[in-house]
Amino acid sequence: MTDDERNRLSARAARYARVGTNMGGIAARFVGAQFFGLTIDRGKNAIELAAALGGLKGPIMKAAQLLSTIPDALPAEYATELMKLQNEAPPMGWAFVKRRMAAELGPEWQSKFGSFEHTPTAAASLGQVHRAVSHDGKPLAVKLQYPDMQSAVEADLRQLDMVLAIHRRMDPVIDTREIAQELGARIREELDYRREAKHAALYQNMLGDTPEVRVPASWPSLSTGRLLTLDWLEGKKLLEYKDAPLEARNRIAVAMFKAWWQPFSRFGVIHGDPHLGNYTAFEQAGEPRGINLLDYGCIRIFPPKFVGGVVDLYRGLLEGDETRIVHAYEVWGFKNLSRDLIEVLNIWARFIYGPLMDDRVRTVADGVKPGEYGRREAFRVHQALREKGPVTVPREFVLMDRAAIGLGGVFLHLAAELNFHELFENAISRFTVAQVSARQTDALKAAGLENAA
Repeated sequence: MTDDERNRLSARAARYARVGTNMGGIAARFVGAQFFGLTIDRGKNAIELAAALGGLKGPIMKAAQLLSTIPDALPAEYATELMKLQNEAPPMGWAFVKRRMAAELGPEWQSKFGSFEHTPTAAASLGQVHRAVSHDGKPLAVKLQYPDMQSAVEADLRQLDMVLAIHRRMDPVIDTREIAQELGARIREELDYRREAKHAALYQNMLGDTPEVRVPASWPSLSTGRLLTLDWLEGKKLLEYKDAPLEARNRIAVAMFKAWWQPFSRFGVIHGDPHLGNYTAFEQAGEPRGINLLDYGCIRIFPPKFVGGVVDLYRGLLEGDETRIVHAYEVWGFKNLSRDLIEVLNIWARFIYGPLMDDRVRTVADGVKPGEYGRREAFRVHQALREKGPVTVPREFVLMDRAAIGLGGVFLHLAAELNFHELFENAISRFTVAQVSARQTDALKAAGLENAA
């Protein structure tokens, strides 16, 4: 082990030790306050928690982002502070990159590329991306995982469990244990770059007849379990179109809608992390024509019946069919539902489904300020659960909720004006659970993911 590697590992160990100590202090204050019947300053504790976790800039930030979209999974003060943290780790220097690449592709790794840029184009929570060129001149995106990320992920997930345990003690209106299981499973999957390559192949299959969405091919000879090489797809960041004409913004938004809803409604698969950094827009004749889907780490494959539950809940809310609504929640995995709890769940469901049920051209927020999007509904859910709860959130709900909120956030940034109802009706036309099951089986088999469902 080199001195550089020792320094990185010892620094990580020191950070986790500091976080553990700080987390322990925060937990002790909660327990003490409960025992003596004292009140606590949640805002102050949230800031201290963010400070304790901020130095990690690792997988726990991804988990915090996922949790922040579920009403009351974390206290509002905690979610706000955690969302302020950077979701990027400091990039590896060139000397370190060379050693990591040699560990993955062998000492002659540079001879396998026509060229390889020393400076990364992006650095994220699990790894960094370098631009490269193949020997036949094709541009490549090479994602290299940071060293020792498996132990980092496990350490982060232990800290997350502590955060959620604190919340259950102080304000137990939502049981977060299944949420924690889901987050752990998905984040561990993101460490497996061979699986991500299969996810990319799956999306090529599912979106092959959708010209508005481009999916990169993987390069197996230049990939390993911790190194993923994909085609480089040229494009511009979506936020560069914030001031573009409405027609251009709407075109991008329609492509985003199809990239997300088509795989889900036809194959039971979602991209669980639809934030702006995972997409670029490609142009033709100087105009945006669609999007490039760049990252395939956070993919969720659902049982076909879960997709049926999503459609049933939409139809039930649209038609006022309470039996269908209850059936949908039960299919999703909610248990012991009273009439009161159903009404609480409906508050959030009507918020999520609102744009889809409104048959007219509108923005996704429909006049609500972006910073206030969903806050009123989340507050109502919190207040109602204090009286009617608690409720256990099933694990399969987590990424569905996160993805829907994330997609809505993209539409807000673009200020798109669309008939979301019409788009959704087209997506679920002729829907049956049997069709989803058949398509999913075939698509997973073609991508080498037949055991992933």
